[in-house]
Amino acid sequence: MFNIGLGVVFTLGIVFTTFMLMDSWGGASWVFGSAVSIIVGGLALMRERQKMLTAVGGLAVTAVAVAVSLIAGDDLPQEPAPITALALSVLVGSSIRTLPRGPAAGIAAGGVVVTGGTWFDGGTGVTSLATMGMIAALVMGSVLRGLDRNRHANAPAPQGSRADPPRS
Repeated sequence: MFNIGLGVVFTLGIVFTTFMLMDSWGGASWVFGSAVSIIVGGLALMRERQKMLTAVGGLAVTAVAVAVSLIAGDDLPQEPAPITALALSVLVGSSIRTLPRGPAAGIAAGGVVVTGGTWFDGGTGVTSLATMGMIAALVMGSVLRGLDRNRHANAPAPQGSRADPPRS
């Protein structure tokens, strides 16, 4: 159910961002950002299937988008677009929560580096949204990881049955 709501938010956000870019930048300026948002959003929605692969893919696509927007300068809108930043935050937060410590730390570091890269274009609303999203992902992923660990630590020991007695 969470993924359905997330998919609706992604879709509405991409459509809104596309409309706003068409209205303000004109031309085909909206195509690149929309494609990046669709790809990273799709990866975020598929994160349960391959957690590590989708997170690395989302980081790579977002990093390339940030680099392209920096190189293009004023010819393209700044990346990551708000929906791309949200999708990347979902990927990073989910990775922190569920992956083993080493890979989770690597994904978190990658998210920080990609988000930091947006600041090379200056402090704007886009950079602020991406930074707030990444901070939320780092905090929420860590908190949920801790809560999951405590829940498993306090769970009762599995009880055996006649068909499957406990092993000693």
